[in-house]
Amino acid sequence: MTESRLSSGLPSRLLADPEMVTACAERDFTTIFRLAKAKGGYHASRIARACELTPSRVGEVMAGRREITNMTVIERIADGLRIPGHMVGLAPQAWEHAKAEVRPVAALSGRPAAPFTGTALPSPELDDILALAASTRVTPTVLRSLQASIEDYWRRDDEHGGEALRPAVMGQLRYVLGILRDTADPHYRRSLHGVAAELARLTGWTYFDARQYSTARSYFAEALRLARVIEDRPFIANVLSCLSLQATYEDKASEAITLARAAQDSARLDGGTPRLMAMLAMREAFGHASAHDQEATHRAIDDARWHFDRIDQTDDDPVWVQYFDRTKLTVDAGIALGQLGDAAAAEPLIEEALRSEPSANLRGRAFHSFWLARTQLQRKQVELACTTAGESLTLAFEVASPRVLAHLQEFRQSLTPYRSVRSAAELSARIRELTS
Repeated sequence: MTESRLSSGLPSRLLADPEMVTACAERDFTTIFRLAKAKGGYHASRIARACELTPSRVGEVMAGRREITNMTVIERIADGLRIPGHMVGLAPQAWEHAKAEVRPVAALSGRPAAPFTGTALPSPELDDILALAASTRVTPTVLRSLQASIEDYWRRDDEHGGEALRPAVMGQLRYVLGILRDTADPHYRRSLHGVAAELARLTGWTYFDARQYSTARSYFAEALRLARVIEDRPFIANVLSCLSLQATYEDKASEAITLARAAQDSARLDGGTPRLMAMLAMREAFGHASAHDQEATHRAIDDARWHFDRIDQTDDDPVWVQYFDRTKLTVDAGIALGQLGDAAAAEPLIEEALRSEPSANLRGRAFHSFWLARTQLQRKQVELACTTAGESLTLAFEVASPRVLAHLQEFRQSLTPYRSVRSAAELSARIRELTS
């Protein structure tokens, strides 16, 4: 979930465009924003995030209904879009200066660096005091750094699971909440609320993957509270969809359906993009599948496909929903059909998705391999199912996902009627050994 241009700013070719040069010289932000969208790939919400403005304000400027004359805001725009200061009549910005050369400590002192000892670390109480004394000043650069960290956390969660990641995420959440308390600028406060909401959701997700559902729900609720403050309806929908998914794991099908529908309602209030609506419809399908409602499940899957087919490359998708691609749509449809017991329809969909799923996404591949094994076993393909489940077990053990391991324990129970089959007996013993 990367958004590379947020860190590098507008493309150099666009900054050299005569129309952009003229617009900057005249501080014509209507034209600047329009060009950023048309030629730089920056939609309104992306400009808002980069420049610490509200999406509605950006929209008003792009429509020519509002002008920007406040110097603080102009500086934020120049910093956020990486427009050199001289182009808009400002002094050179901090990021324009060449970075100072960084040399190893030993080279600076002429002496070897002292060996690290654990006593060099401050105590938690002293850490709090030092954090207060540091009093971090919020800038667009700080916010971009925080967002980049979140994107990296999600990538590492996909690749390695969230167990070892959680302390870092929780620490950064605490750090952001501390900055938020000390920040008065309403634009920065809005962005910090958004960052904190995403960190709270990520913390909740790591607890969900660890099957610690009560704690996960607490963090999801905190993410909702933070998103509610800034009326970020799409993100509220995102958190509700997480709660819906968790409800399916807690065998609360009715709650899962209600939460998924509430998520869709929240997204519609902000004109949810087709990709977002497709993801939310699929979460509703999971709820109906948990309730063993064939008709409603198929209807929700059809809704998801209908929305997905209307995706356009110009859609202003939130960064956090861009993972929901054709492969994810396909495998989720297969999983929902597998939950219904329609293995014949589910198996080819999951197989197709696994062929195109990134190899680095260990947990996803472990999870989807389990579902493929389950559909194969439903079709009495015992040897093939055991081979597939064995691959899932290897991946799950590597990524340390209690959620996937729990699925495999369920699969072991499903092997009971086939305990006389050698491959089933060997896999059962292996699952017992690795999950005990």
